[in-house]
Amino acid sequence: MDSNPQKDLWNLPNILSITRIGTAPLLVVILLSPGKVLSLVAAIVFLVVCLTDWLDGFLARRMGVITSLGKFLDPLADKLLIMTAFIMLIPLERVPAWMVALIVSREIAVTGLRTVLAERGIVISASWAGKTKTVAQICAIVPLLLHYHFLGVDFQAVGTVLVWLAFALTIWSGVDYFIKFFKSCFTGEGV
Repeated sequence: MDSNPQKDLWNLPNILSITRIGTAPLLVVILLSPGKVLSLVAAIVFLVVCLTDWLDGFLARRMGVITSLGKFLDPLADKLLIMTAFIMLIPLERVPAWMVALIVSREIAVTGLRTVLAERGIVISASWAGKTKTVAQICAIVPLLLHYHFLGVDFQAVGTVLVWLAFALTIWSGVDYFIKFFKSCFTGEGV
């Protein structure tokens, strides 16, 4: 693994992750003045930027530029973008505040667990449940951002159903991480 800080930062996969981080404040600004047009813009921006999550991982592997910084930036970018969208949907009354509080709490708790274990040299890799949770959250946020009726579809209703699915997966994957945490505490091995 290359340890050159300049190369670590300025490669295409990391630039895509930094772009996702920079999009979070843009999303806040767009959602400060909600309306049908800006809701559509917010949904498109969010979806396009979320697609770069897959692209940056693919490019990092393909270009051979998997870096420690990239491993840090990628999940940070995902969490910032998704949590920003969820939080901004609360005052718009598109998602319940209690649900967002539990989702954000899960993200902080799991990140904390992974940090504690990393300091001990134990790695808990991203699980299938965690990856599925992220996809489900994105799939719920897009229609919640759209909110209005487009092409005869009530996107708020679609988003409401999907956010309950995403919520269940979020809690389930959080419990899964805690089980892995306690298991690794007893065995001293990553899972």
